[in-house]
Amino acid sequence: MSTTTIFYAALTVGIIGLIAAVILYFVSKVFYVEEDPRIDEVQECLPNANCGGCGFAGCRAMAEAIVTTNDLNVAYCPGSDLEKIADIMNLSAVAHEPQVSVVCCNGSCQNAPSTTFYDSALTCAFANTLFAGEKACPFGCLGCGDCVGACQFDAIKINPETHLPEVNEDLCVGCKACATACPRGVIEIRDKGKNGRRVYVACNNKEKGAVAKKHCSVACIGCSKCARVCPFEAITIENNLAYIDYKKCKACRKCVAECPSGAILTANFPPKKDVVAEKQEVKAEA
Repeated sequence: MSTTTIFYAALTVGIIGLIAAVILYFVSKVFYVEEDPRIDEVQECLPNANCGGCGFAGCRAMAEAIVTTNDLNVAYCPGSDLEKIADIMNLSAVAHEPQVSVVCCNGSCQNAPSTTFYDSALTCAFANTLFAGEKACPFGCLGCGDCVGACQFDAIKINPETHLPEVNEDLCVGCKACATACPRGVIEIRDKGKNGRRVYVACNNKEKGAVAKKHCSVACIGCSKCARVCPFEAITIENNLAYIDYKKCKACRKCVAECPSGAILTANFPPKKDVVAEKQEVKAEA
């Protein structure tokens, strides 16, 4: 190949590149869309984890929605700096009750011993399509950790002894990513409650009592004792399963003592004092 041929080939490529650059320049000017600078400012106030818990494709999409609608209620991110966003948008910040992920399953290896061995793709979504699970409960946690992979805040881990997810309340922002990832709806997003105290049913089994108990020793049997003893009408029974409405619950814990199977758990309460021991201690001091 001669030098002249190479020269003309290079010249042709260069001219084509120059023409393409000019065309792209003018096209970018014609189709340029001016973007509101507040979108970048709002996005900086978001955690940028792109977890999707707000219902949008990512933090950028949420920021665009807030700025476009000029409404803070169009989306809510528990990990955002809401007050700063309100200042940027010149709007009033609406207070939101802090929330946290709650694992509604207590089917640990001790409470619900394994009956089969699962040896396939280690995802809850895949395992859920195959069988009831190693512990035989068709509603319980599968323990493969899809919730762990979905969490962008490192707030949830699988306990190697119980094979159940555990939530770090200090890191959890209640973004709903783990709840969305769980194919069995075992994880629920609830208000943290006063002083972080909560009362909840740690069971998701909707089978009849005898069957549920066969799978797990601490399964809810739908006996309604908790509902009858609740003075605030916060407990309902549906599909053989009790549910405590955290909006109505006053954390009196009467249901905890009433539950015959130990399916109702509490979080962050101080240990109850032994009344008898306390009276004896008072007498001794006197």
